[in-house]
Amino acid sequence: QVKLVESGGGLVQPGGSLRLSCAASASTLDIYAIGWFRQAPGKEREGVLCINVSDGITYYADSVKGRFTASRANAKNTVYLQLNSLRPEDTAVYYCATDPWGGCRTDDFTYWGQGTQVTVSS
Repeated sequence: QVKLVESGGGLVQPGGSLRLSCAASASTLDIYAIGWFRQAPGKEREGVLCINVSDGITYYADSVKGRFTASRANAKNTVYLQLNSLRPEDTAVYYCATDPWGGCRTDDFTYWGQGTQVTVSS
């Protein structure tokens, strides 16, 4: 069982930045892609981005492209999500999830973390 722990969330003003981390109990050699998702109260969960940890290729949702970036630290079994130019509509619980196949297909994510809260408010 892969265990995932997200951290780095908090309260930030509009236009501010946060860096989220996702730490996995398994070696990233056995995790081919990690996706970030978010869910706001009363709304459906949506995909934010997905990074293939083997080649670094990242897929971004249109709503975050140019503002959010992903990076990896494979030796530490950790990936990061840099959130810039935050907007109130970015407020949500952010989750990371593992894809053992690396294709970043929605149905391929197997293990999920518990999430970290990001609140954007003045």
